[in-house]
Amino acid sequence: MSDSDDELRSGKSDFSEQVGVKAARKLKAQRHVTQTVWSGLGMMGLVGWSVAMPTVLGAALGMWLDEHYPGGHSWTLALLAAGLVLGCFNAWHWVDKEGREIREQEVDDDA
Repeated sequence: MSDSDDELRSGKSDFSEQVGVKAARKLKAQRHVTQTVWSGLGMMGLVGWSVAMPTVLGAALGMWLDEHYPGGHSWTLALLAAGLVLGCFNAWHWVDKEGREIREQEVDDDA
């Protein structure tokens, strides 16, 4: 056999392996469609609550401070903004963490 025949067979086996991996990934995804839909909805809820709760708590604390310690500036507005920033950072953290886990799982599936 010549070197070109070996290269051709090697190329076919690499291609066959890649097709097999992709087919297995598709079959796995089809089996877990319901789970991914619910986990996606759960993630949207988690992101929403992780932004909403610090914002509402900051506004409530600010209203209480404005009522008990009135001053030249609005505690409500300042703590509402701080809660929103904290909530957005928290949501970014969760989404980034989930993205890393998905990428790691894809790498593990490819291996």
